[in-house]
Amino acid sequence: MLFQQIATSIAAQTEGGGHEELAPLWAEPWVFGIVMFALMLVLLFVTLSYTNLGNRHEAVEEHADPHRQHPNKHTHGQGH
Repeated sequence: MLFQQIATSIAAQTEGGGHEELAPLWAEPWVFGIVMFALMLVLLFVTLSYTNLGNRHEAVEEHADPHRQHPNKHTHGQGH
């Protein structure tokens, strides 16, 4: 069905009908690309800033209670 819509729109564009005018842009097309690239770089650096969070404390061995069916990773001082 999608292919039919694409084929219909291509056929409508190639016919000798009227030419639609494009909507005006408020900046040059290359400005949009640079702004999107800069935004993605900012998001990359924000993501990379969280990579060291796991190294703040020493690793603590997990206490697994054999009597629980689904052991909770956050025991809050319960058990041994």
